[in-house]
Amino acid sequence: MSTLKELIAQKTELERQIADMRQAELAAAIAQVKSLISEHGLTSDDIFNNGKIKAPKLKAPKPAAKYIDPVSGKTWSGRGLSPKWIAGKNKADFLIVK
Repeated sequence: MSTLKELIAQKTELERQIADMRQAELAAAIAQVKSLISEHGLTSDDIFNNGKIKAPKLKAPKPAAKYIDPVSGKTWSGRGLSPKWIAGKNKADFLIVK
């Protein structure tokens, strides 16, 4: 029958062997992955984006100016907060005529 001291020593030795085996297996797995990456010309985007190819993001065109400040020449598209030069005034007076 084993003593407590012997069992603890066996446990410590097994834990060391497990750590060594894990390191060896990880090194082999990393080498295999690197080999596959170079063989197929993969990038990190190919791997970590589930192989999905992202379409380039298209920027929306800037909206055309709809109003103009006759004093400063600044324009406003009519979207978002109205600028100070048009706030509280009739917007029709500032319309850009085309």
